[in-house]
Amino acid sequence: MKTLSCSSGFPLDTELNYDIETSTGSVFDNIDGALYPGETRPVFFIPSKTHKIAHGSCRHPHHNCKDALVTLDQHHQEVDASERAELLIMSGDQIYADDVSGPLMWTIRETIKLLGLYDQPFEDAPFSSCRQIDSALPLYGREPFLPKKQRRSWLQKVLNQPAEPVFSSRTLDNHLLSFNEYFAHYLLVWSPAIWELLPLPDAEALFNGKPEYISRWQTEASSIMEFVAGLHHVRRLFIHTPSYMIFDDHDITDDFNLTVGWEKEVYATDYGNRIISNALLAYYLCQGWGNHPASFNDVFSQFVSAYFSYRTEEALRPLEEMLKHFEQWHYTIPTTPKIVVMDTRTRRWRSESNDNKPSGLMDWEALMDFQQDVLNHEAVIVVSAAPIFGVKFIETIQRTATLLGQPLATDSENWMAHPGSANGIMNIFKHPRTPHNFIVLSGDVHYSFAYDIMIRFRKSSPRIWQITCSGLRNQFPQPYLDIFEWLDRMLFGTRSPLNIFTRRKRMRIVKRLPSNNDKQYLVNSSAVGLLMLNDDGSPKEIALLTADNSTIHFPERPNH
Repeated sequence: MKTLSCSSGFPLDTELNYDIETSTGSVFDNIDGALYPGETRPVFFIPSKTHKIAHGSCRHPHHNCKDALVTLDQHHQEVDASERAELLIMSGDQIYADDVSGPLMWTIRETIKLLGLYDQPFEDAPFSSCRQIDSALPLYGREPFLPKKQRRSWLQKVLNQPAEPVFSSRTLDNHLLSFNEYFAHYLLVWSPAIWELLPLPDAEALFNGKPEYISRWQTEASSIMEFVAGLHHVRRLFIHTPSYMIFDDHDITDDFNLTVGWEKEVYATDYGNRIISNALLAYYLCQGWGNHPASFNDVFSQFVSAYFSYRTEEALRPLEEMLKHFEQWHYTIPTTPKIVVMDTRTRRWRSESNDNKPSGLMDWEALMDFQQDVLNHEAVIVVSAAPIFGVKFIETIQRTATLLGQPLATDSENWMAHPGSANGIMNIFKHPRTPHNFIVLSGDVHYSFAYDIMIRFRKSSPRIWQITCSGLRNQFPQPYLDIFEWLDRMLFGTRSPLNIFTRRKRMRIVKRLPSNNDKQYLVNSSAVGLLMLNDDGSPKEIALLTADNSTIHFPERPNH
């Protein structure tokens, strides 16, 4: 892979355009709908100071709601190029590898055949190669073929029950396994090109009259085809907008590295280890390399090249070992203000007391690296997949589940779940050389909110903003969110004494009320976040552009 550079630097605050020439001419001349009206080539700007950022996470292809990225592209079509988002930051769950619908899985399999993707070997698995997966694994029937836990509970032994799948997702019917599948999934969620070549088959013929599968297929196909109908907008958005991404759990598998026990079970077998390596390799090719090519040195590239050149077990083993221990997925973007993107999945602070306790989102060394990235800057924007400042009542539910030995049941992956990570990130905020303006962009939780945070009992406190937008095509189940928010306000309001028992007790958190509601702080809507900045890097405007094309603002509260 190659990067384009300019020895004298690209001009700033100037309308730029680019082209990709092939033997048949310009790529953009051959892609219908690739350009906005009036353009002959894609137009973008590199600002000297960043003033408008679009951000979001959690884009679930068959979720029953609209795609906010489509709405963002339609909005960009209606405004001048200088008024579009200068960056698009996607903070996790760009794909859902652990929750794939039947129609999408069928299309993934057909894409592999269409493109002639290579036949990856498998060891310690019910099949020996990618090509055998299709015949061995029927649609909606993968769970029995997934890696199994090495240990069974005493009750399972007494009842003579088989070991459970090693992955903790509740939707294992079509879990991705091979590199081919992960790679094809990326192609299918960002472009309509392959979908146009592979119309979905008739459900009756596909399932031989099995009514339960036919009904499920038809429901999922309706959502998937609505998703596909908007992909030409998403492709055009990516053509015009500098985009940065970081993986979260669903890009790999649900609860990725959540506990030490989870890691021990998954990495205990060659089969489980191979699936994780396949996911990371696909992420590297489709997302990671484009974020920051310098993170991947010559040795990394040589391992990848050797694998794709020889496609053998001998070439795959060292690549898997390197991916398992690779610690450069995080990166910074040299904008003004500086953007620091965290990796909260592979550099975990692992619990030493109990394999079943949640690991911290970043270990001590990762936090120290992060601190060096942010110190001595007037302003910084931090991208953390999970909110650093979340909803306390929901975090309490997760903590209760952990005490009951079930952290995977509630996705207990918040910053406060581990005392080391929690205290480490709070101490960075309190450091005397921490940025004066500190914005945290997050996703993960399937609802959106905005907080203003200050350190209590300190005159020179930095100004901190927690801005969460989730999801781009996902929503939290109702009416649970309304209930959780009501309980959060009742139990953890500004004056509640229960706040002294939280790890953020030294922080004063003021919740912003969204413009669409005068009572609820949490917005449960498919949306993309829009962040407008002042010259000093503080928020000028915090808003959501919903998939229904309405704008929700989070105005600063009076007397704050």
